[in-house]
Amino acid sequence: MTPKAVIFDIGNVLIEWEPERFYDSVIGPEKRSALFGEVDLDGMNAAIDAGAFFKETVYQTARAHPKWQAEVEMWYDRWIEMASPRIEGSIHLLRLLRAKGIAVFTLTNFGIYSFEYAQTQYDFLNEFDRFYVSGRIGLLKPDPELYAFVERDCGLVGAELIFADDREANITTAKARGWQVYQFGTAQGWADKLVEVGLLTIKEGQL
Repeated sequence: MTPKAVIFDIGNVLIEWEPERFYDSVIGPEKRSALFGEVDLDGMNAAIDAGAFFKETVYQTARAHPKWQAEVEMWYDRWIEMASPRIEGSIHLLRLLRAKGIAVFTLTNFGIYSFEYAQTQYDFLNEFDRFYVSGRIGLLKPDPELYAFVERDCGLVGAELIFADDREANITTAKARGWQVYQFGTAQGWADKLVEVGLLTIKEGQL
């Protein structure tokens, strides 16, 4: 069936998110590998995505690891450099779908305060019809309860929804609920999927 709403993840769908690449460019791959091995930056970021204060959580982690304090503080001080660049093809699809009157939501693991900041830097992050931001809700993908929350809130279920996300675990949960899915690889691949399900014409799907 043709979906009634399209759901975008943000990281690596609309904005590239590669913290390792950022640190490689700033401190070099060897030091970056040591940093990520000694400091649980993924755990820190997950806490932020679950609703913890952004700056306070980063700086607290930095103080707990004085050897790496300056490097950890970059996670807050230079965050926008990690959350970049924009994925222009996906942004085009977001705007094209909305121009056609198709409902577009975001379902994203994102902190409350980092998302608010990102909205000041990226105008398209203000353009969704519904916002499902993990930090606001207090649940993280791939928790099925978060997907159930989306369904209850928007009133759509199963194949009425189509979801693009780069992570297999997040896609697996969506598929288990009957959502149509695209595991994001490229904006053109996402466009092709939207053509396949009848939301875009072949011409519209050529990026």
